[in-house]
Amino acid sequence: MVVNAITDMQIQELRAVARRSLARMYLPDRGLFAFRLCRKVDDLCLEGISRRYTAIVLTGLVGEASQDVATILHGNTPHDVCGDLLKSIDQSDDLGEVALTLWAARAHGHPEANRARDKLKALHPETGAFPTVELAWSLKALLVGDHPGDETALAESLARRLLYSFQFQSALFPHWPADVPVPWWRAHVTCFADQVYPIHALAHYYGITGEPRAKTTAVQSAEKICSLQGAAGQWWWHYDVRTGRVLEGYPVYAVHQDAMAPMALFDLEKACGVSCKNAVDLGMCWLLNAPEISGSLWDNDAGVIWRKVARHEPGKLVRGLQAMASRVHPRLHIPMNRMFPPGCIDYESRPYHMGWILYAWRGG
Repeated sequence: MVVNAITDMQIQELRAVARRSLARMYLPDRGLFAFRLCRKVDDLCLEGISRRYTAIVLTGLVGEASQDVATILHGNTPHDVCGDLLKSIDQSDDLGEVALTLWAARAHGHPEANRARDKLKALHPETGAFPTVELAWSLKALLVGDHPGDETALAESLARRLLYSFQFQSALFPHWPADVPVPWWRAHVTCFADQVYPIHALAHYYGITGEPRAKTTAVQSAEKICSLQGAAGQWWWHYDVRTGRVLEGYPVYAVHQDAMAPMALFDLEKACGVSCKNAVDLGMCWLLNAPEISGSLWDNDAGVIWRKVARHEPGKLVRGLQAMASRVHPRLHIPMNRMFPPGCIDYESRPYHMGWILYAWRGG
């Protein structure tokens, strides 16, 4: 299939809307980014705060022009914001927050970054009951900067745990590592994020260590999600880790289309020499013209990229029904498109989405 490549101008416009959105989402009195920006009636408002999202944005700001960074952070510096995250990291038992903070602190060369490293080690991600995504973040964080001996051993243990959990029959990573017990009814359910972050981390691990299994696994997983991509470029949401089939495609998230898939697949190409450019371009085509809504989540008038296209359904009904049905039998699938058609827009935007855009398309 011939796909139109995203243009340089579109990339720069994408990065520009990310920068403008981040400037709106930063809370200078808190030194943190909001949890989300959402539309209520005809107004846009901020809700909550997120330390995880703040760390992701800091990672995305590496290499950005100093004036752009100053505008986004309302005159603060990444060093200051990162320092505030590090001050209380000792009290956090959230492995995701700790790993992302370590990643950001090292990416900016913060002198107190080892506070996050020490906390990460104290949480024992090599053996603890943590989800796959957080293990991948932890591995990536340990690969940033220098690698003293004790960190090398921990990174090796994390890489080994991810590789051990990979399901070769489906070429997918599970939502939880193989050594963690999970509820029987959804033990087979894995999601797009569970693939993207391990691909990204293992590609970097291969680039540093030359470990051949890391490359083989990252490439195999990337090729699998590309083979499952929707005809219009949708990166589907839920998969069956036993069979490698799509369980439920919706919601389709904008962040998957323009940020998470590109960041993982671009870095896979850099480290492993395997290009998935056609899949990235196809995913961007969906973002620019999603058939489910006959338009785009990229709202130029509001200066926002909205979060997702979902089904018209109560709560997460369809995902729950598909998970239960497929648990009864792997090939059992309930047709839901007529009863709960896709086309509902989630009018919110989150700062981590904008941060990953800057990371993925760094330098255009």
